[in-house]
Amino acid sequence: MRILIVEDDAVLLDGLQVGLRLAGFSPESVATIDDARGALAAGRFDALVLDLMLPDGSGLDLLAELRAARDPVPVLLLTARDRPADKVRGLDLGADDYLGKPFELTELAARLRALGRRPAGLSEAQPAWNGVTLDLACMLALRGETPIQLSPREFSVLRALMAHPRAILSKNQLEEQLYGWQEEIDSNAVEVHVHKLRAKLGHGFIETVRGAGYRLAEPQ
Repeated sequence: MRILIVEDDAVLLDGLQVGLRLAGFSPESVATIDDARGALAAGRFDALVLDLMLPDGSGLDLLAELRAARDPVPVLLLTARDRPADKVRGLDLGADDYLGKPFELTELAARLRALGRRPAGLSEAQPAWNGVTLDLACMLALRGETPIQLSPREFSVLRALMAHPRAILSKNQLEEQLYGWQEEIDSNAVEVHVHKLRAKLGHGFIETVRGAGYRLAEPQ
């Protein structure tokens, strides 16, 4: 999941980036509302972690802009302002979740996974396809009870495909799961990860649709 963090506390931000990356996310960060607008315009994110008190205004203003523009990106408000009135205002403006500071990183990661399942169509924490199960919380793939060792980026590609098992995902759509909006993209990264997944899952597990992208093969 690509996560955009809008937070101006440098120490907290560093901890969030490291912790979420270890939990299998692809976090990007900005410190102001204006930079957040630029990041959101430049790429698609699976969720937005938004502080309320920012140097150039309130995060609620950005939230209101997104919802007025009918942008469906899930938003989790992260703030020290945890009075009921603040929570109600944020939720009424269109926030999907709310977490007060201080907080446990494991809870934040779990809430982000839950938000990511909604638009992706993953109603379960352990989606399965053709004998392979993903444990999203543990970043683990299983065939039956046997673990399949996947790198974080291989896991991200497989998760994206399993979120839309009968849909064709383009190379660009899969690249969005692998790289932040400011990262340089390797030209053949998707092909390399798909090749490695086929070696581990079986060459018929992922289909190439020429000129369009990739999808999961129908179970035999």
